[in-house]
Amino acid sequence: MSRVVEHLAELTGFRDRSTLDLLLVGALKDLLNPDSVTIHRCVGETGKQRWMLRARLAQGDLIAQSDPVWVEIDSLPELAAFPERLHCLETRTTTALAGPPALTRFPLATDNELSGVLQIETAQPLSAEDLWLVNGILRIYRNFEGLLDYSERDTLTALLNRKTFDESFLRLNSAPTGPHPDAPPDADGRRRLQAEAGLWLGVIDIDHFKRVNDGYGHLIGDEVLLLLSRLMRSSFRFQDQLYRYGGEEFVVLVRCAQAADAAVAFERLRAKVESFAFPQIGHITVSAGYTALRPNDTPATAFDRADKAVYYAKQNGRNQVRYHADLVAQGLLTDESRDSDVELF
Repeated sequence: MSRVVEHLAELTGFRDRSTLDLLLVGALKDLLNPDSVTIHRCVGETGKQRWMLRARLAQGDLIAQSDPVWVEIDSLPELAAFPERLHCLETRTTTALAGPPALTRFPLATDNELSGVLQIETAQPLSAEDLWLVNGILRIYRNFEGLLDYSERDTLTALLNRKTFDESFLRLNSAPTGPHPDAPPDADGRRRLQAEAGLWLGVIDIDHFKRVNDGYGHLIGDEVLLLLSRLMRSSFRFQDQLYRYGGEEFVVLVRCAQAADAAVAFERLRAKVESFAFPQIGHITVSAGYTALRPNDTPATAFDRADKAVYYAKQNGRNQVRYHADLVAQGLLTDESRDSDVELF
């Protein structure tokens, strides 16, 4: 029992959602000594979802295997490719195959979009006591996941909230990404190739949102924010980080190979919003600004650059996407936060 308590304390001692699945498979491997413990998550848009390997520990493994966080979704297997796993998820019931090997699958689901399947492979079917243990741990796991959702997500839009932004920013920006998108060109004038994609931060602001609240009331204003959050989810990839930063202002963290790719993503959202008919009020627009993240960036310095690009967009016609580095290159903005070793211009 003391080992169970120790694992539960470790499981609920972290607020970093990315480590939860790793801690869960580690705890079950230690407690049950199975051949393997695996968690697959269902990711992507409704109707186009795929299986993502979140964590797998087998006998002899010291480190859990998983798919990369920024994996291309088309490279992941479709849900229908694993019907038994899909049945467990859709029915939300525990299923078991006697084997050998014996496979026991448990559904993982919360009230939000996070869902998946836990699979335990053993030489013999799990005993009634083992099933009781796993289900008890999963109840605590689901409750803790629900608490994280409550503390990390905006209550209206269910996007990540502002207080989670700094921590996510620092964690993502600390990962190596190769030469920086804003790195200077080589001596021959060509830009250095990137070994990996870079991170980009975008700020999105609803144009004339005060008119919506003043003219139609805050309930309609809230509906606009909720519908915009849905448009954001359909415009960006499942692994992109979407935040409601405050009021009508939103922040997005994306990983792209170059500025043009980031521009496509933000422009896709801008066009979707412009063409969408919002109930009661009709059409609205958004302005967006984005910047490449730099190795020494803080959340405040990166946000400030993107926010200046948004401000420029609003002062020059609205309903547009502007790249901070381009505005600096054209002499339309100055960049006081630029580090000398990553100057582009």
